[in-house]
Amino acid sequence: MDTIGVVVNPIAGMGGRVGLKGTDGKLAEARRRGATPRAPDRATEALDALFQRRPDLTVYTAAGEMGADQARAVGYEPTVVYDPEVDSRGDTTADDTRAAVEAFLERGVDLVLFVGGDGTAVDVAEVLTAYEDESEGENDNESGEESKRTPMLGVPAGVKVYSSVFGVSPTEAGRIAAEFERVEPREVNDIDEAAYREGEVRAELKAVVPVPVAEQLQASKQLASGSVDSLARGFAREIEPGTTYVFGPGSTVGAIESELGIDASPLGVDVWRARSTEETNADDWHGYLLARDASESEILEVLAEPIVIVVSPIGGQGFVFGRGNHQISPAVIDRARDVEIVASDEKLDGLDSLRVDTDDERIDDSLRGWQKVRTGRFTTRLVQIV
Repeated sequence: MDTIGVVVNPIAGMGGRVGLKGTDGKLAEARRRGATPRAPDRATEALDALFQRRPDLTVYTAAGEMGADQARAVGYEPTVVYDPEVDSRGDTTADDTRAAVEAFLERGVDLVLFVGGDGTAVDVAEVLTAYEDESEGENDNESGEESKRTPMLGVPAGVKVYSSVFGVSPTEAGRIAAEFERVEPREVNDIDEAAYREGEVRAELKAVVPVPVAEQLQASKQLASGSVDSLARGFAREIEPGTTYVFGPGSTVGAIESELGIDASPLGVDVWRARSTEETNADDWHGYLLARDASESEILEVLAEPIVIVVSPIGGQGFVFGRGNHQISPAVIDRARDVEIVASDEKLDGLDSLRVDTDDERIDDSLRGWQKVRTGRFTTRLVQIV
């Protein structure tokens, strides 16, 4: 590989910690809730890993925070091929992403490295596919050979990062871009954000695109995870009085909340306090809800020690933190006494290990190692977080 096109979606992921489960069409609300950008820093992390291995690359990119700023920060002298016409707040749009990728393809780049989530992946994939179709039409495939398709690779920075075109972390994405030797077809999926905010995961295959072959690519999210009824009953029997529980999103943790009689948010984060032995309430003897579908700031506001975080890994990917639960931030994890991981045996059977990607290397390092995962009423399994 000699040339690379780099495009950053600067607003990707801003809806995560503030509890919006996505940023599409919700940027103003994200800002109102105090959201701050995370994609530019993750772009810098990925490009630094790339520069350490391939400082000789010719880098094409878009102006400003869409790539040029981060490329220069790590040592590249990029060629800017697209300058977005930003709106009054300085924000870019999906059209800017698409225009930048088109400019890369016109210059024949060997790889498109994008920074964002599933929505950005769809934008990039659709341009690559359209360009390929147009090229094939012009050439009429006279040679009888399959046309050369430009591969793409994602740096995870969005709230929804469920497609199998992303590196497992920004650093790994940069390393893969520098070292890959061949590509394979992988899926670009996206979830309907409106349905997702209402508690329904409605995924749709958007494209199949060539992606570098590497062990440190994440898999697509798997929706089925096996029965968790006995797990939920066992967990509920062992609730500790006077303890605050931060329940992460997903059906596995949701089954525990249901067992406790909590009006849970299916894909949000809930904070619940178990009553102490001195407290009684005939209507709700287990405990009481402190925050439902909470943002990071709302979680921090109601926390009272001792604190236990309850999460389940994403099926097929293994992420415990950093995918779909950004509200449980490093600041929240720092306050917790324990992190309880729960999953069905079927879900764990499809995973070699678990992963974390919190934007805080100190927190990630503290979580890594062998961890007990509760799989049933009385059963646990040891699984490594890498």
